[in-house]
Amino acid sequence: MQLFIFVPIIYFLTLLQTSFMVFFDINGYVLNLVLAAVLVFNFLENQRSDRGLVLAVFGGFFLDIFSSGNWTLILIAASLFIKYVFKKHIQLRY
Repeated sequence: MQLFIFVPIIYFLTLLQTSFMVFFDINGYVLNLVLAAVLVFNFLENQRSDRGLVLAVFGGFFLDIFSSGNWTLILIAASLFIKYVFKKHIQLRY
């Protein structure tokens, strides 16, 4: 159910980033809203869940469509790294 909410949000952030945020660069760098959203979602979700990886795939797919680069691989690698670190080194109790 959460993916039906977050995938359109990621799509909106992708459109916002590629069409509007390019005019607000800082020394030639543009804030990557999709990367920030995927990382925050992976930090805050239950570590046994795989929704963060699915969200990373969708976010990378949308960024690959609207901009250049290999964003799908970057977002999936970041999500897997966060899941690995939380699983092996950080014990959170829910």
